[in-house]
Formats: sequence, structure tokens, C-alpha cells
Amino acid sequence: MIGFVLTGHGQFAPGLKSAVDMVAGEQPNFEVVPFAGSEAVTFGDDLRTCIAKMRQACDGVLVFVDLLGGTPFNQAIPMTTELDNVTVVTGTNLPMLVELVMTRAFGDPTLDELAERARVVGREGVDLKKLESADIDEDDEM
Repeated sequence: MIGFVLTGHGQFAPGLKSAVDMVAGEQPNFEVVPFAGSEAVTFGDDLRTCIAKMRQACDGVLVFVDLLGGTPFNQAIPMTTELDNVTVVTGTNLPMLVELVMTRAFGDPTLDELAERARVVGREGVDLKKLESADIDEDDEM
């Protein structure tokens, strides 16, 4: 099984994990490391420890971060060279995570397959929608 580590600024990671749990149920091998408040001081060490522990327990680790180039990304990316089978996914969103926990639960995808699926579904999860107003004919009103 591929392990998931979710991190990001403020309450991004705990909030998103809460939403995933609500939609898909609690997930095994899915940890959260927030970059917020007093935890910010030890964030780098906490993240490294979590990823390393997850890597020992799983075949690989996907690390989900909120923002390319932010502190969570900058702390996670060195782990891709320090440990084998660790990949970082940026721009994490709810559709991406829900799809991946379902894919992981009902199959045995590889790290590369899940990472590619994250990229595709993450992009597909962003779209523009709006309701068009209905034109009412004056004849229809009478």
C-alpha cells in the first residue's frame, strides 16, 4: 500500500483530512502534518519523521502539499532523494484526495500510477460553472 502524508499552511491539512474522512471514511496510512502555530518551529523535523515512518510501513509515500514553493513543499521535496519511493504532489485539492483514497482502497496501484492520477484528477477538479438566468417571455407571464 502507498502511504499518504498531507501537509500545508495553517489548517489546510487538518481541514482537508477532515473533509476526506467525511466523504470517504477514515483512511489507513494517511497522516497529517500541519505547518501552523507552535508546531511551525518543529515542522521540518516532524514532517521528515512522519514521511520516514510512513515509508517504513508502506511500499511508497505520496506527500500532498498545498503550494509549490511554500515551506511545506520546500521541507518535503528533499525527502524524494533521501528516501526511495517518495513523491510530492502540489496543488492538493479535495477531489484529488477522494479519488486517490478510493483508488488505493479498491486496487493496488503503484506510487507512479497514484501520482499521475493525482495530477490528472487535481486538474479535472478545477472548473468554472454558473447557472444561466432563464429568459421569461412576456407571453409566458400571462
